[in-house]
Formats: sequence, structure tokens, C-alpha cells
Amino acid sequence: MNRSVNLLARLLGLAWVGVLAFALYPAGRPAATLLQAVAYGAAWLGMLGWALFEYSARAARYRRRWFPVLLGAIAAIMGAAAASGYDGGMAMVIFALIAAMVAGAEDGLAPALGVTAAGILGVEVSGLAFGAEYGTLLGFPAVIASGLLIGRNWGAFRIQAEQSLALLAQRERLEAEQRRADLLDERTRIAREIHDVLAHSLGALGIQIQAARSVLTDYGDIDKAVDLLTAAQRMAAEGLTETRRAVHALRTGTLPLGDELAQAVSDYAQRYHVAASLDSGGPARPVPPEATVALLRVAQEALVNAAKHGAGRPVTVRLDYEAAGVRLSIRNEVGSGATGDRGPGDPESAGGPGSARGPGSAGGTETTRANRVTVHTADAGYGLTGMRERLRILDGTLAAGYDDGCWVVTAHLPLPRPTGKMTA
Repeated sequence: MNRSVNLLARLLGLAWVGVLAFALYPAGRPAATLLQAVAYGAAWLGMLGWALFEYSARAARYRRRWFPVLLGAIAAIMGAAAASGYDGGMAMVIFALIAAMVAGAEDGLAPALGVTAAGILGVEVSGLAFGAEYGTLLGFPAVIASGLLIGRNWGAFRIQAEQSLALLAQRERLEAEQRRADLLDERTRIAREIHDVLAHSLGALGIQIQAARSVLTDYGDIDKAVDLLTAAQRMAAEGLTETRRAVHALRTGTLPLGDELAQAVSDYAQRYHVAASLDSGGPARPVPPEATVALLRVAQEALVNAAKHGAGRPVTVRLDYEAAGVRLSIRNEVGSGATGDRGPGDPESAGGPGSARGPGSAGGTETTRANRVTVHTADAGYGLTGMRERLRILDGTLAAGYDDGCWVVTAHLPLPRPTGKMTA
């Protein structure tokens, strides 16, 4: 569109110059008139060649080499025609200016200087031949040189505009990629939270259902089995509620870490009818929401494993606020078959099935007998592996192993050093 408008403007301008030079203010000398007529006809041919360079794909291949030559010819003949008299033909210098300006904008410095020099040379040779005054001999070259300066500035602005558009397009692409990455990150976080919450809830639900099955098959106690299944139904509802709460917490935040852990320990003690305690050490510090969620999931996973493989035995949870971070430890007693050392990478070391974490203490109420069921799961070890990966994202660590007859899971997360007064 701009190309067509510029072409039309050039043609209309050249037609108006013809009206001025040959109709309104014709030259008084035959030699000047002849020169102006030849220059005017050559200018129309130059406009035709200019249009071919812009609209013909075949001619465009030669544009870089021959277009400056064409502009130089237009500048030279129109400059010579303009300096040949004091009449309307002097307006032809405008096209010498245009040629220098376009060369300055579209070509390199050397071709642009060549076009400008051709125009100035045409003015000086013709002016001296026709006896032009000093105003013409000095003024017209200044006009043509100003076209070069205008063209160079125009070209610089055009290049800056193109670079700005390219940078804008690149920024838009980067922003789109960032939005996509943020969306994928959000989906990953939600998927991780849902997985962890469901693993916790379904693990507890599996324990309760197998306890009910044990009561039916081993003792035939239908009433107790009904109670256990009722509790299982309540756990399923609580699991759905916890899942919604976890997703909601991703967007709105969480309670303080101590409160979250206290609720998790209390729920565990009520659900499995075992002794569970939460201790803390050190001055309480604010913990970021993502760190709170990560440590809460570690505690929930460890508690589920304790219920699976150390049923009926006490659990101790300890939260220590340190100068460099926060440390969470979950300790539960294990059965008499728990011997030997297992590293945290061993599936059974994460609470896997087998005699290594026996069914718990004998004797007691039917609730205790029911909770002594050993749950065999195909996902042994995956929970702590997921927790380790979650902590690693936050530059934290996770360790699990035996210590003095207990199974201990310890998580550590670094926190920024407090700069002011610490609050609980």
C-alpha cells in the first residue's frame, strides 16, 4: 500500500513539474528548453525503471546493483535541467533531492554519496555552461546534500522501527512462552498436590478397609466391621475435602506450619487410636507457603507409612526452627522384625511391605487388633521419592532410616535469615 502511494506521489509530482516547466513558466532560451525536455523525458523513463524495481520480481534481483545507478542518473539530469535557467524548470531540482534522499535511506553510505555527487555535478556543469548565478551554483548543491542527510536519518529511523517491531514480536513470543510455562508449572503443582493428598487419603482408607476385612474374616464381628467401614466412608469424604483444600491453598495460602502439623497429628491420633505428639523447638519463624505445603506433605506421608507398618505404636513429630532453616522429624516405633540398615532409596525403607516393619504390638482391644493389619502396596517407596523431589525443588533434603529401634524420617528446608524480630 505504501509503495503504491509513494509511486503515485512521484508521478503526480513529476507531472506538476512538467506543467511548471513547459506550460506556466517555460524557459526563455531554446537550449535550456531542449535540455529540460530531454531531462524530463529521461525522468519519466527513470520513474518506469523505479517502478520495475519495486513491482517486478525479476528486476528486484538486480536492485542492489543498478538501483543506485538509476537514482544517480535521475539526480544528474534533473540537477542539470534545474540549473539551466531561471524559470519553472528550476523546480526539477526537487527530483534530484528525492533521488539523494532515497539513496541515503535505502542504500549504503558509498552509493548514497555517489548519487548525491552525481546530482551536484550535474548542477555545477549545467550552471557554468548556462551562466547561472552563484545562488544557483551554491544553493542547489546544498538542497541535494540536504536530501542525503534527510535520507540517512529516515533510514536510521526505519531501521530502529524495524528493530523495535522485531523486539516487540520477540517479547510477545517470550511472554507467550512464559505464560505457557507458568500454566504448565501450575498444572504440575496441582497434580503433585492432588497426588500427595490422594496417596495420603487412599492409604489411610486402604488400612481401614483391610482392618474391616480382618475383623470379618478372623473374628466375624459384623458390628465392628460396620464401624470400621463407616469410618472408611468418613475418610473418603475427608479425602475429597482435603483435595479441594489443597488446590485452594495453592492460590490462597496456608495456615502457619505449626498449626498445619498440629491438625495433621491430631487427625492421625483420632483416626488410628494411637498416641501421637507434636513437639517444637526454637523460636517460631514465618515459613513460606510452598515450604509449609512441602513439609506438611512429608509429615502426612510419614504418618500414613507409620499406620501401615507400625500400627498401634506411638508416633512423635518434632519441628525445630533453626538459624539456617526448619527441620521436621517423624519418629515411630517399628516391629521386632525391623533389623538391619536400609538406605532411603530402598523401597522398603520408605515404608514398604514385609516383616521389616511388622504389624505392631499384640493384645488390646479389637480396634488395636484391626489396626495391626499389614498393608501390601505396589507403590512402596514412591511417596518418599516424591517428597524428596518436592524438597529438592526448594533446596531441601530428605533422609529416612532406622535409629534406636525407630523409623525416622527427617526433612530440612533452608529459610532466609530473619532480619527483624521473630514472631510465633
